[in-house]
Amino acid sequence: MRHGILVSLIFLAFLLTQSIFAQNEDWPVAMDKAPFHVPVFSNDYITLIRINYPPGRTTGMHTHYFDSVSVNFSPALRTSQQYRSAEIVGPSATQPVPGRVNFNNVTERGIYAHESVNVGPTPFHSIAVMLKDRSEIGPDVSDRSSEEGYDQIIDNNRIRAWRVILAPGEGLSEITQTAPGLRVYVRGGVVDELVPGSAARGMAPFGGEFMWQEAGHTRAVSNTGSTMVEFVEFEFK
Repeated sequence: MRHGILVSLIFLAFLLTQSIFAQNEDWPVAMDKAPFHVPVFSNDYITLIRINYPPGRTTGMHTHYFDSVSVNFSPALRTSQQYRSAEIVGPSATQPVPGRVNFNNVTERGIYAHESVNVGPTPFHSIAVMLKDRSEIGPDVSDRSSEEGYDQIIDNNRIRAWRVILAPGEGLSEITQTAPGLRVYVRGGVVDELVPGSAARGMAPFGGEFMWQEAGHTRAVSNTGSTMVEFVEFEFK
């Protein structure tokens, strides 16, 4: 009996120590407050951050608290250093490819902090989409597996994503988006968005632009310009 009480007391002391340590953990600033990380859009689902830092500049130490997904727009050589580590990693032999999409699973990896330095001759430009914690379950995301032109690139418990590349004159058939989402242009151009009952809406987006799209949005898309258009569409679960 006494042994059991003693074990319980030791365990409670351990939990208390861990709790105090967690509360006093001196984490660096959150990602959305780091140098060259500028929040430009926020709603109940996401906070979108534009990341753009020139050669020779640093992001400073910053903390990743939430799951996020990023889209890269320009190649750049960068180093990375983890918080409380003297090791500097990189730059890698290959530069990030424009259009690369990466999901950062902080839920599984755990909260972490790091610093990145642009050591190359070109700016690093991307966006990061922080996924907010939500208590309610959202609507089911679209199934576009039978739709030509939508290349599914991510499907997990937070998001589903597709890449679209349209040559001049090419288009996408009409779909209805079933969950809230985001379109991010990697390569801009001139497109028509065709919504039933409305006139064709011409757009001339630049690479790096984005559009929030509500659930229930029905449309087709056509490349009416003279250059290749590339974008990534996300739906949030």
